Amino acid sequence: MASEPQSLRGAASKSLGQEPVDDVPMTIWEHLREMRTRLIASLLGIIPGVVIAWNIRERLLDFLVAPLATAWIHLGLGSPTLHFSNPVDPFVAYMHISVVVGIIFSSPWLAYQGWSFISPGLYRREKLYAIPFSLASAVFFAGGAFFGYAKVFPIGFESLLGFAGMLPSKLVNVVPTIMIDEYLSFATQMLLGFGIVFEVPVVVAFLALAGVVNWKQLLGFGRWWVAIASVLAAVLTPSPDVGSMLMMLTPLVVLYYAAVIIAYFIGPKVKAEEPEDPGAGEVQ
Repeated sequence: MASEPQSLRGAASKSLGQEPVDDVPMTIWEHLREMRTRLIASLLGIIPGVVIAWNIRERLLDFLVAPLATAWIHLGLGSPTLHFSNPVDPFVAYMHISVVVGIIFSSPWLAYQGWSFISPGLYRREKLYAIPFSLASAVFFAGGAFFGYAKVFPIGFESLLGFAGMLPSKLVNVVPTIMIDEYLSFATQMLLGFGIVFEVPVVVAFLALAGVVNWKQLLGFGRWWVAIASVLAAVLTPSPDVGSMLMMLTPLVVLYYAAVIIAYFIGPKVKAEEPEDPGAGEVQ
């Protein structure tokens, strides 16, 4: 932010050939007021998206359950069904869908508010990237959610529903009874998780643009990122099978190294033959 110590960003400004511009110090109360303003603007921006989503709620539910229904039919489990135990559950489920989809619809506005909040602490050159980074954040978030829906969900649901069926004794048939609220909670959390994870290249590119890291540091950190991405893939995928984990791990690694390439062009210029400082392979 604007009141951050100069020592934190002095090296970055020199490497980028920048000088602080319009850097007006802000007190903690001014920061809090600015945060409140941005949060209110974000909440107001979500309302139109929620209203639109509510008006197409049944189509959205149909869209969200399509991967589950496809896996259900493919495994020969009969006609797909969603159950509810309380009369109010369908209303809550539709409201849940509307809020989550409203957030996705409003993601460009939310991203812009986030970048605007941190912009007082940026240099003029960095401020020019607020709108491009806001749009990129929205695109990558939506892309991550769609990737999870289109690629991971079908494999995951087929793997999980594959545990249903007649037991070897032929005395008991294990059948799925899926509650609408539990399914939507699971599905929307997964989609939001994929969307957030796909923000990695945007965040890394911004850190490089701000001079916090350079491409050599990011490249050196790559082996650690592979380990981190492996843990994220194991936690976020809807099933424990190797196939779905690899489908999550692959884009995480590819997107990270794509961000390294972007950092090479937009970040601080570091010669490849320069000796590395101790710990330069780690992102500070």
